[in-house]
Amino acid sequence: MTLEKATLPVPQFDQITLDQLKNNIQQSIENGQSFIQQLLSVPESIQEQLQVLEQIDTLENQMSESWGALSHLNAVMNNAETREVYQSLLPALSEYYTQLGQHTALYQTYQQVFDSSIFETLPAAQQSAIKLALRDFKLSGVALEGEAKKRYAEISARLSQLASDFSNHVLDATQAYFKPLNEAQLKGLPQSSVELLKQYGQQRELEQAVATLDIPSYLAIMTYADDRALREELYKAYTTRASAESDHPEFDNTAVMQEILSLRQEMAKLLGFDNYAAYSLASKMAPSVEAVDQFLVELAEHARQPALKEIEELKAIAAEHGISEIQPWDTTYYSEKLKVQQFNLSQEALKPYFPTPKVIQGLFSIVNRLYGIQVIEREALLWHPDAHYYELEDQGTVIGGFYFDLYARSGKRGGAWMSGFRSRMQTQDGLQKPICYMVGNFTPPVGDQPALLTHDEVVTLFHEFGHGLHHMLTEVDNISVAGTHGVAWDAVELPSQFMEFWTWDNESLALISEHIETQESLPADLLKSLLDARFFQSGMQTLRQIEFALFDLNIHKHAPALDAQGIQATLDEIRQKYSVLPTTAYNRFQNSFSHIFAGGYAAGYYSYKWAEVLASDAFDRFENEGIFNTETGKQFRQFILAVGGKDTALDAFVNFRGRKPKIDALLRHQGWTDTTKNA
Repeated sequence: MTLEKATLPVPQFDQITLDQLKNNIQQSIENGQSFIQQLLSVPESIQEQLQVLEQIDTLENQMSESWGALSHLNAVMNNAETREVYQSLLPALSEYYTQLGQHTALYQTYQQVFDSSIFETLPAAQQSAIKLALRDFKLSGVALEGEAKKRYAEISARLSQLASDFSNHVLDATQAYFKPLNEAQLKGLPQSSVELLKQYGQQRELEQAVATLDIPSYLAIMTYADDRALREELYKAYTTRASAESDHPEFDNTAVMQEILSLRQEMAKLLGFDNYAAYSLASKMAPSVEAVDQFLVELAEHARQPALKEIEELKAIAAEHGISEIQPWDTTYYSEKLKVQQFNLSQEALKPYFPTPKVIQGLFSIVNRLYGIQVIEREALLWHPDAHYYELEDQGTVIGGFYFDLYARSGKRGGAWMSGFRSRMQTQDGLQKPICYMVGNFTPPVGDQPALLTHDEVVTLFHEFGHGLHHMLTEVDNISVAGTHGVAWDAVELPSQFMEFWTWDNESLALISEHIETQESLPADLLKSLLDARFFQSGMQTLRQIEFALFDLNIHKHAPALDAQGIQATLDEIRQKYSVLPTTAYNRFQNSFSHIFAGGYAAGYYSYKWAEVLASDAFDRFENEGIFNTETGKQFRQFILAVGGKDTALDAFVNFRGRKPKIDALLRHQGWTDTTKNA
């Protein structure tokens, strides 16, 4: 198939060199520093003041494009050379953003515009951008003086370095482990998984299958391998990654975590907060640390009874197979057997119905029906053969672009994410249109066959595409509030979790499923089994997420910062209160908890559950009005996806829903009420 060339200006990834990226980033830093160094006082006229604000946006746009490309390559094509360039730039980048955030004349310029009579006449997006900038100046220590200001800069620089170290240690620890397998150890694994593990072996020039800690390999073994000792070995290797308990203690993150927590606490104190959790929530939708704590505890109460019932069912099926005491390496294995027993359903039976090309085609069809947009693949120069580039069109006009890079491979950070490459913005050259990256670590294609996805992977793809739509369907032209920018962190998961609902609907499942060989849609019995199994172990899964969220909140509430024993004790205490699943003394989950130590979720992991309330309540309107109701879709696009940070998260939700959010729909979508509708 011959593709038309990209119509938007996109990077020439086959020609980009690390030297070019490094020079571009250094030049952007120099340009920014030069500009703010010349700004010695607030300009006299309002027009000059507004020009300063415009110039700051232009500088940010230049920086985010170059740094975005380097960050992306560091995440998806990580090697020693890319990592070295990335690490080498962190100190200067951190210093620059600290200078920006603490620049008194710049802050006063924003404040003067805000206080002026002209402020109310500015576009709503610009007003919001100015208000958010003033908040961020205060959170960046603009009011600090002398040694305190200097110390804040040192902390910021060190924290950016430590986050990178943490991420590198997790990646290196994950890739350091591999285990050649004999035929007996492969027993129980479906053929597609065996072929995948053999492919991993071939990549290491071995004649036999190889187990790795990449998610497709790890999950295949934990779900299907009959060899209990093998499952235990993989479990230990995975849960001790980046810790002293692993076979590669050189990647231990313990000291990194301790220093991160200590510095975050010190930073929060410098800025006048009791702890880092309070500092983190100052820019979020949730009103207080106490409110978040209460929300999580109450949600745990809803989940407890279902979870206790689920663990008893799991123990019972394990006992039928001679396991008197279920262990952590047994839970996924027996959960799969239980799902087959209760619903006649296995992920493996579903996979042939979810070949990636069909799932992607169906996804594009769904967003077309919801929002009236077309998605077209275009030709662009890429960083890897797995990657693809697409553009969004609305009534024939290109409005944005995105990259997919969906499969797990060596040198790629684990997990799934969306990151912006370019934001929508009105520039001197006209309207700049948004482009983003959407990345997964799904089971790769084996041989000549397209990749076959589990339904869980389909859900993840829809989740990330929801983030992508939030970035691309924005109608805001101000970079600091366009797309996901300026959106409260605990509401930013609303569009992504909202999209997941279309993976649980009869009509949309018909669009995304087709048997790899027979081209048949999901048959009625499998479809029924899938939908019946929707709430399978939802109590246990919810408690697990609450365990992570409370751990995150608690380690950022404590003062002074915790040491290694304190971190472990905090996790142990929360597990004792909320977990129904067994764990081990050597489990060091926290050492690879990248979301909070290397991502943006510090004292914010609760956001997933907080936003789930919003997403469930938003989808409830579609359930009542028709899940492909074009008018409802148009309003979701208009009030949620288009506004970025122009409106507050609560205002945006109320504008769409007509009222404040309620938890009822979430409880129903978890299967915890007797009033469950068929979604």
